[in-house]
Amino acid sequence: MAEPVDHLVSCHLGAVLDARGMTLADLSRLAGVSVVNLSVLKNDRAKAIRFSTLTAVCLALNCTPGDLFTVRRQ
Repeated sequence: MAEPVDHLVSCHLGAVLDARGMTLADLSRLAGVSVVNLSVLKNDRAKAIRFSTLTAVCLALNCTPGDLFTVRRQ
């Protein structure tokens, strides 16, 4: 049984990586963030993200948080 969703934020890391022809392993090396943590983000299972992680990912991908996340309407 799926857990109830307690937030409306969606992560689009997979689409951003696809658009850049990158893998999680590539991003992990560039950002210094573990593949496991990136996988949780990519699969939209994260409940939180540290600003340091978000900064590292955005710098590695040359993007903004707005490129990675959206808020769904209820």
